[in-house]
Amino acid sequence: MNDQITPPELQPYLDEPPQLRSGSFGKCAFLRLRFEKREDRSILAVMERRAPLLVQKSLYCDEGMPTLPVVFVITNSGGILQGDRYTIEIASGPGACGHVTTQAATKIHEMDANHATQVQEITLDDGAYLEYLPEAIIPFAHSRFLTRTHIRIAPTATLLYAETLLGGRKYYRDGELFKYDLFSSTVAAERPDGTSLFVEKFRVEPAQSAVTRPGVMNDFDVFGNVLLLTPPAIADAIARTAVSAWKPDEGWAAGVGRLPNQAGLVYKIIGGESSVVRAKIRDFWSLVRPEVTGCKVPPEFPWR
Repeated sequence: MNDQITPPELQPYLDEPPQLRSGSFGKCAFLRLRFEKREDRSILAVMERRAPLLVQKSLYCDEGMPTLPVVFVITNSGGILQGDRYTIEIASGPGACGHVTTQAATKIHEMDANHATQVQEITLDDGAYLEYLPEAIIPFAHSRFLTRTHIRIAPTATLLYAETLLGGRKYYRDGELFKYDLFSSTVAAERPDGTSLFVEKFRVEPAQSAVTRPGVMNDFDVFGNVLLLTPPAIADAIARTAVSAWKPDEGWAAGVGRLPNQAGLVYKIIGGESSVVRAKIRDFWSLVRPEVTGCKVPPEFPWR
């Protein structure tokens, strides 16, 4: 990411680390996945990888949807480090389905130089269905992270995309909430012909603007942002049943809204603990999958 396309929030963090240079060998991760329809099930037809991002193979372990290939994205670096540059490309061909998640939470380690970035390209063809539900992101103190996600989706396809951001290592030593320098996330979506659907960006700099003030996070520590890009009839059905509520006694609040240009829905959750936000995302997911595919989300594993 050079200076010409570097957004203003990263300008203070362009110095080079004393270790490996930014984006050098071992710090320039790449992952490309493509799902294709094959007779009565979908398969992971394309898989290209460059460490520290890894994928071993797809699994058919979802009891609610046995024809669904499930892919776990693995990192062998233990987290995202200063100077890391990640690129992830995920595509679903016509009528294909897939589920992509991560092996564990994504840890953004403390930084004393430069920053880390992640660029994601997601493409869904006609009738495709993709669940992209990674585990939470945990930004350590003084970390600087920017992620950009570009979605190209056919009108008949459905994408369920979730991003969960923790306030930090809440139970580390005396607590490390909202001690990171920068977290910036942008999601832009368009149709295959280039027609723009929406752009959503949130930029968090706790030292510049208090995150714990009313109207932002208040007393909550975890933020869940779920995007459902889907045909209008499906969006209407989900909107009628999704729970919007303010439940401070239960440690959460959530609300569903419409995306522009009949692109679908956005569902936002804030909570005191990651387990609460994860449960609300799962509840929303459990509405989406049956409506789109006729299949149920299986019960959560007992150890989760």
